Amino acid sequence: MKLRDALDWGKLAPLRLEAKMIADGVYAGAHRSVRRGAGVEFGGHRSYVPGDDLRFLDRHARMRHGVLLVREFETETDRALRLIVDASASMGYASEGAPRSKYAFAALLAAALGRVALSRGDRVALDFVAGEGTLPLPSSGGREAFERLSGHLENSEPEGGADDHAFERALAPTARHARRGAAVVLLSDLLDLPEGAPDLVAGLCAGGRAVVAVRVLDPAELSFPFRGPIALRSLEGDVFVETEADSVRSGYLEALAKLGASWEARLLQRGGRLVRASTADDPVEVVREILAALSGAGDRSAS
Repeated sequence: MKLRDALDWGKLAPLRLEAKMIADGVYAGAHRSVRRGAGVEFGGHRSYVPGDDLRFLDRHARMRHGVLLVREFETETDRALRLIVDASASMGYASEGAPRSKYAFAALLAAALGRVALSRGDRVALDFVAGEGTLPLPSSGGREAFERLSGHLENSEPEGGADDHAFERALAPTARHARRGAAVVLLSDLLDLPEGAPDLVAGLCAGGRAVVAVRVLDPAELSFPFRGPIALRSLEGDVFVETEADSVRSGYLEALAKLGASWEARLLQRGGRLVRASTADDPVEVVREILAALSGAGDRSAS
């Protein structure tokens, strides 16, 4: 898989990560930060809480209104992007006629999102769920960061299962290091994940992070086009089923829709978003949808 040849990268040039929330950052990207100091813009007031720096109390507001208000200021900083890519065995599936496997499509989306972020001066980190040859990429920026990101994605192969330990281990660096305003994107088929996976991902919304889960499925998984007697084997585990395709299609599609609705509801409850994608989709359009979802993530009032 050569990511560099899989996309017209020029189509990504107009795209950018939009920071809806004020971001805590220390690097020089193009987003707002709550850092305070000389030469920055006034960003409004908020109520004083114990522990605030008394130098930023607005004394005029106290004299006029009898309330303690703290002045806030904004400056330009980066919005870190953290990518979590599912490389478990089920992501290696590609039906007959499908343009690419689920992992290949997820890796392409991850590379594209990383390219958009890095082109604006933001930093990118990468973690994997399961997989063979997978190596995490610490948060980095600069000219060579895209080559490192692409190399990590290209050298990884889907393998193994996403058990509780593997999934929690993949999310742990983001939970520890992603600051307020960070953009977090999980790329996965959301199948065969631990029972508590939706709540773990939704929990990453804490601390002002923008979280989007991207469900990547094969066209055959979305439509179940099979006919007559079929034999189905799980790519994760030893499950083998022989059945009549026409008799189970409606139940399968209903269960798939229910799973997606459950993920979406749990994410929305915490301010996250769910994006649905097929490996047959235009990757640039999916990237646009992910960026739009990130710009709205964090707003719990949206439906």
